[in-house]
Amino acid sequence: MEDTTILSQINNLVDEEHKLRQQLAAGEITAGEEHDRLRAVEESLDQCWDLLRRRRAAREFGQDPDTQEAHSKQEVENYLQ
Repeated sequence: MEDTTILSQINNLVDEEHKLRQQLAAGEITAGEEHDRLRAVEESLDQCWDLLRRRRAAREFGQDPDTQEAHSKQEVENYLQ
């Protein structure tokens, strides 16, 4: 997977996030639906950003970024900060 593909996926998820907020404001979905779907979008965004950061780090240290694979959403969401 190329970095540009990951960035494109990030942009699509951000667009989806904005669309959900607009749908809630327009009364097209309930707050509960928005919350559930936003959580899934945010988890996917975290997963994409994590993969992109790890690919960039691999490249910086002379490693092949293509060896990096996406970690599970659960793993990414449970990183210590």
